[in-house]
Amino acid sequence: MLDVFELQFMQNALLAGLLVSFTAGIIGSLIVVNRMVFLAGGIAHTSYGGIGVAVYFGLPIFLGASVFAVLAALLMAFITLNQRERIDTFIGLIWAVGMAIGIILVDLTPGYNVDLMSYLFGSILAVSNEDIQYMSILLFVIVSIVTLFYREILAVSYDSQYASLRGVNIKLFYTIILVLSALTVVIAIKVVGLILVIALLTIPIYIGEKLSNSLGFMMFLSGVLSSIFTIIGLYISYTFDITSGASIIIVSAISLMIFLLIEKFK
Repeated sequence: MLDVFELQFMQNALLAGLLVSFTAGIIGSLIVVNRMVFLAGGIAHTSYGGIGVAVYFGLPIFLGASVFAVLAALLMAFITLNQRERIDTFIGLIWAVGMAIGIILVDLTPGYNVDLMSYLFGSILAVSNEDIQYMSILLFVIVSIVTLFYREILAVSYDSQYASLRGVNIKLFYTIILVLSALTVVIAIKVVGLILVIALLTIPIYIGEKLSNSLGFMMFLSGVLSSIFTIIGLYISYTFDITSGASIIIVSAISLMIFLLIEKFK
């Protein structure tokens, strides 16, 4: 098995997978405990508009998708904080419009024939050194923010009323969590694609939550589990020549089913 990872592109894929796994473990935990899964799904699909913008104007894909996703996150934060009763309608609208913009701009780009399926289902085997640098910087930023403001994030996530009484700016930290979620979604697209990104942000986290007694340990354990699923998925993908993103998610789903069976019989 280790022979597979002696190849340069597999080493890049492995490093990218580990970086994204721990990023997803941290942010996925915040998404789950704050019940933002639907919001994260909306951001993931809306970010396709950023891919279309990047393709049309010849910009780096990560840059276009990141800017678009962050703008979508800010808009969703504003809506959920001020129009909570209309949240489903607005998120569905943003979701659809974002994807429509991306599709139209890609169609209008002359001579563009790159396989867009890679953005829908991931292309981790084609990750570049620049992608790895971007992922490394984002993981460092996320770890720094969570470490510095752990108490505030913990309070906002589990008891927002108590946090408000303690003087914590709930709206600010809620927005920060959504923005970091948007950036995490963008790098996760490179690994599993925007169609499967929610599974990466929820399956390892569900197992991690059941085995943890604190938010910090839940983040760490979720990152470890996600890394294990990614390594196994990469190996299966290379061995059987199948899509890496789908392989990672199938490994995660099977692991979840085994965990649920063990938990039930215990």
